[in-house]
Amino acid sequence: MQSVIKVTQLTKQFKNLTAVDDLSFTVNKGDIYGFLGQNGAGKSTTIRMLLTLIAPTSGEIELFGMNLKQHRSEILRQVGAVVEKPDVYKYLSAYENVSLFAKLSGIKVSHQVIMNQLEMVGLASRAKDTVKTFSQGMKQRLGIGIALVHNPQLIILDEPTNGLDPQGIADIRNLILRLSKEMGKTIVVSSHLLSEIEQIASRLLIIEKGKKLVEGNANELFDPAQTIVEIETVNNQLTLHKLLESEWKNFLQPQRNHSLLIKLHKDKIPELHKSLVLMDAQVISLQPRHSLEDYFLQITSNSQHVQAFTN
Repeated sequence: MQSVIKVTQLTKQFKNLTAVDDLSFTVNKGDIYGFLGQNGAGKSTTIRMLLTLIAPTSGEIELFGMNLKQHRSEILRQVGAVVEKPDVYKYLSAYENVSLFAKLSGIKVSHQVIMNQLEMVGLASRAKDTVKTFSQGMKQRLGIGIALVHNPQLIILDEPTNGLDPQGIADIRNLILRLSKEMGKTIVVSSHLLSEIEQIASRLLIIEKGKKLVEGNANELFDPAQTIVEIETVNNQLTLHKLLESEWKNFLQPQRNHSLLIKLHKDKIPELHKSLVLMDAQVISLQPRHSLEDYFLQITSNSQHVQAFTN
């Protein structure tokens, strides 16, 4: 598989703060690559290093097989990005914004190319309207349209759905899918909206405190053999002791929100339920958790939740 981004042992320090810590990952051609982490995890810092907005303390970045430091101009001509809220001129029209940014980038574009860009992001009918009349979602789509005016092969979107209403979020999601499926773009998306990333990402990277926790294909990360079952009983502590003395001992996971968690293959859930009944556990609820949100919380919460079965 051809790699578009290859990051090796990337580190960024700000005085006493290590924002990115020995981070390595690979984005392959054609990926919709979900870049996830809690606030302060180092996502935006990493993206800014990929765009040469800040310099790494150490480590290597390659894009399109070229060293970013040595081939900056050549590489960035193939990259489009929207970092948080796009900076557009609200008293100019959508058409004028695309035209102006193209000129600032040294790109000569025809009227038809500009209209094609606006059509692609669903703004052709508003081409002559000033941006001050646009919703936040429309501004985000315009920002993406501007980022695509030079037809980049790699698109980097940092929190593209921040502050959007449900329709605006759906519009951005559909645009990302269209860019990937119809235009063959490689896309890196940083987002806090895990349910949205789950719907679009082909591969995922999750970081915490600047370090990589996990990277892989979405299908692999949601392996049915790794299903988390959340259990609540009348007396969780008593049930926990019984589970520790049973065949389920090695399946127990750190507690979350006072519930008992067991990781197993989903086909074993009926057997688990039967065991709980035989233990007279008085089950209130037994819920399989197999979404990206549950997986994310599971692997990023070890420092926040008690290891009940080791106390």
